[in-house]
Amino acid sequence: MAARDPGRERSGADTHRYELAPRLPEAQIRGFEECHGIDLPMEYRSFVAEVGDGPAGPCHGLMPLTVPRPEAGEGWAVDSEWREDRLLGRLAEPFPLAEPLPGRIGAPTDVLTRGTLMLAELGCGSFFRLVLNGPRAGEVWLIDPDWGGFAPVSPGFRAWYTDWLKTP
Repeated sequence: MAARDPGRERSGADTHRYELAPRLPEAQIRGFEECHGIDLPMEYRSFVAEVGDGPAGPCHGLMPLTVPRPEAGEGWAVDSEWREDRLLGRLAEPFPLAEPLPGRIGAPTDVLTRGTLMLAELGCGSFFRLVLNGPRAGEVWLIDPDWGGFAPVSPGFRAWYTDWLKTP
């Protein structure tokens, strides 16, 4: 992808630079799961174990599982989302939606995103999130509180990521 976009003109390329962080050791992934009382969906789990822990990925890039990106800097919206996800107990909570929630969201979004892991920032407060539990576990949803609501965009992490790889 870097060869197809040498000037890094594609959205987010200046952030992730089409580079992957090192893979995470199994012990670190297992420790994260145990600490948060969850089992990561297998497609995402195998990606961070076998490919890399971000950041090359859709939009501004994949967020790392366990260590925040240094280039995010303090005060960036994605920074607070990343930290909020990692509050103890939050990831293990049930995902509250059985169906998509279209349109403008009037309620605080932190209630809707429990049981999900933020994967990437689209911009302007919109995030791709991986559902961790319940009947929708493994799906990737987009939350766009101002316009699009909260709805599934992919049946799984692998399809979501490979769609990004295929996009010119």
